[in-house]
Parts: sequence; structure tokens; C-alpha cells
Amino acid sequence: MARDYYEVLGVPREASDAEIKKAYRQLAMQHHPDRNPGSKDAEGRFKEANEAYAVLSDPDRRAHFDRFGTAGPGAGPGFGDPGFGSLFEDIFENFFSGAPRGRRSRAARGEDLQYELKIALEEAAAGVDTKVQIPRLESCEACGGAGVEPGSRLEPCELCHGRGEVRRSHGFLTVAQPCPKCQGAGQLNRNPCKRCRGEGRRRAEHLLAVKIPAGVEDGMQLRLAGEGSGGLYGGPPGDLYVLLRIREHDLFARDGADLHCDVPVSFAQLALGAEVEVPVLDGTTKLKIPAGSQPHEILRLRGKGMPHLRQRGRGDACYRLVLEVPHKLDDRQRAALEAFEAASRSVRGPLTAAFLERMKKLLG
Repeated sequence: MARDYYEVLGVPREASDAEIKKAYRQLAMQHHPDRNPGSKDAEGRFKEANEAYAVLSDPDRRAHFDRFGTAGPGAGPGFGDPGFGSLFEDIFENFFSGAPRGRRSRAARGEDLQYELKIALEEAAAGVDTKVQIPRLESCEACGGAGVEPGSRLEPCELCHGRGEVRRSHGFLTVAQPCPKCQGAGQLNRNPCKRCRGEGRRRAEHLLAVKIPAGVEDGMQLRLAGEGSGGLYGGPPGDLYVLLRIREHDLFARDGADLHCDVPVSFAQLALGAEVEVPVLDGTTKLKIPAGSQPHEILRLRGKGMPHLRQRGRGDACYRLVLEVPHKLDDRQRAALEAFEAASRSVRGPLTAAFLERMKKLLG
């Protein structure tokens, strides 16, 4: 008595053709012998699933099975069954890592490379043309990238007879796999190039010109198409990515297009106002401190920062006023400050007045 093919595939008797096909596909992938080497149980389940699908995918056989419980004449799966071959190809098209059927091309794209380039903040602001020395793999000049000694040529693989694939039988099924000897190329290199040892590429140093636009930021990458490693056996080269690193500046910290700098000032400069010399990227300039400025207040010089990378204009140079209190005072300084403190006792500033008012409320 034949097994219940619906039970084998795990579908109800009223299942549609699409549901039967989906169930079979899942079982075939799960129990395929190549995924379960040496497992007799998996091999048996794989054969059962194929037999069940061969019957239930054929309208006449399915009708016979539904009526009599047997597969009927001509039972047994095979590639001659309608739709079975196309389904089998669909199931295993990605089984071997998406390997194309037949001979594989030896040519392959070269590797992408990354080069870290450190520049100064001033160079990032102005833009710079520089050169970098890149170690990379380049096509061997002796063999033209073929990997074969000049005057020789590739020979057909005797295992796959130049097809690039071998076939393995699993009962009534035959599965094609890339040839293990030639790795699917269908050809063997029996006389490799002596200079590149059959690789088709040699290590070399290459000097490249790199143009860095003004306004770049730390961590940005410049892509130089085709400047990576050369391709294998005539394949296209990869790309080079130049990773930009901006060195830490002695005075400025960057925030986008703005530059920030701490400027030490005295109490008198904050109270009376002053004009001080401050740094900018291309030299120095004057910064006016208004009378009554407060510690940590930030004053801006518009347009003195970094250029915007993808638009016009520049950011600002921002200067934070840092109050510097003397560690030691001479007699004249002490006398002057004591006189100022005595004169200021009757005059409270807004911060002091607000603080005393909050304390008064807190203490009742």
C-alpha cells in the first residue's frame, strides 16, 4: 500500500498546485543528501518527497491516487514529468551558492582598497591637491594577466572534460555541481607564469594624485573608481576609497562649519570691554569684547569658520570668554581690588540680587 502522499508533503487533500509545489520545495531543500551526508533517513525522506510530488503534480495521477489510493500506471518520479524538471532547477538554482551552470568565467573584479589620509584643519578648509603611494595588485605584464607562461595556454580539465561541472546521481536524480578540480572554470593552468606564479597579478606601488575639496570633514571618503587592485584574469579593477582623517588642532575645535576657540580674558576686560587679538585659520584678527560681558559668553565672527562643502559661504569662528583669575596679587593689585569691592558693596548686580531673593524666600 503506497504511503499517503499528502501526508508525506504535509498538505491537506484539497491543497492547490502552488501549495503542493511549495511544500515539496521545502522538504527537498531540507532532506537533500548533500546537506545531510551519510544520513540514510534524510535520503529516504528526499526520495519519498520526490515520489509524492511526481504523483500529486500530475492531474491524472493525482486523480487516480485520490480515487484508489495508489499512484497508478507509470508511477515513480522522473524528469519527464510535466513541470518536474523546471521545479527541480528552481529548487537548486541557489543550492550551490548560486553557481551558474556550465563553465565559469575565470575573470573576476579586483578588490576595493581603502587608504587613510591625514590632513591638517587648514588643508581641509582650503582644499588641497596631494599624492598618495598605494600598494596594490596590478595585472602581470609578462602574461597580460592570464596567469599562463607566454607561449603556453590553458588546457581542458580532464575531470569535467572542459564543461566546468560534474554530475552526481542520487537514485533517480542527477545533480550538477562545479568541478572540484578546476573550480568550475573547465580549464587548468599546467604552465603558470613564472613572474606572477599563475595569479595573473603582481604587487606594486602606485603613485596617485588626489584632489581634496574645501570643507571636507573627518571620516569622509573619496572614491577613486578603478584605482583599486587589478582584476583577476582580465577582470575589471576595483575602486580605491580614501578615508580622510583631520588632525586635532591646537586652538580650534570643529562643529560642522563652525570653529570654536577658548579665549582667556581678565575681569577688567569683561567689565570695561576690550579689543583682543584672536586666531583665525589664515592668521589673526581683532575681536571686540563689549563692556559687561560675562564669563563663558560666546562671541562670533561671521564667515570666519570652515567653508560649506556643498554650498556657498562659510561658518563662523566662535570665541568663548574664559575668565582667568590671578593665582597671586601684588600689593597694588590687591589694594585696587579691595577698593573696588568696598565701592561695590552698596551696588548689587542682577545675579546677586536674584540669588539673595531666592535665599530669602527659602529661609522664610
